[in-house]
Amino acid sequence: MKKRLIELLCTRSFKYSEQAIFKLASGTMSQFYVNCKPVMLDPEGMFLVGNLVFDQIRNSDCTGVGGLTFGADPIAVATSFASYLGKRPVKAFSIRKEQKDHGMIKWVEGDMAEGEKVVIVEDVVTTGGSTIKAVQRARTQGLDVIQVITLVDRQEGGIEKIKEHVDKVSAIVSRSDLMSWMELNMA
Repeated sequence: MKKRLIELLCTRSFKYSEQAIFKLASGTMSQFYVNCKPVMLDPEGMFLVGNLVFDQIRNSDCTGVGGLTFGADPIAVATSFASYLGKRPVKAFSIRKEQKDHGMIKWVEGDMAEGEKVVIVEDVVTTGGSTIKAVQRARTQGLDVIQVITLVDRQEGGIEKIKEHVDKVSAIVSRSDLMSWMELNMA
């Protein structure tokens, strides 16, 4: 499954240039750009992502999976669906970018209760900033963040920064995986 996911990411989501031409959310320029949405929102990609993330949380005691909208939403939904099929249901939730100013006025949307153990998911980690924000907001709502999983680690120090906030952090795919596939298949 991972090999196929790497192939989909490389053919639909990953861009590389000899020059730093891609502007990232942080404002820095990069040679690499990864937009996972074309893969995460594709039926096969959704199947692969959901199952690969579920495989990493199957034996944990988490009851929810989610992260900062919109990057984490397809991952959380696909994982929740795979967990139900795997007979170990885990709920999906979403963390808002802006807090609601009406109703319940909360960061987290979904059927989550204070004290529940959750896994934060992210599509791409570069600096780790948005993932750390998601961890902090989940904790503000009383959730116990026990793990972070990113679909793609750009290998630019973000995982190490996240580990300052959560002990268990992993990536399904690394930039090295993507570059290796590109070198073998696009030469």
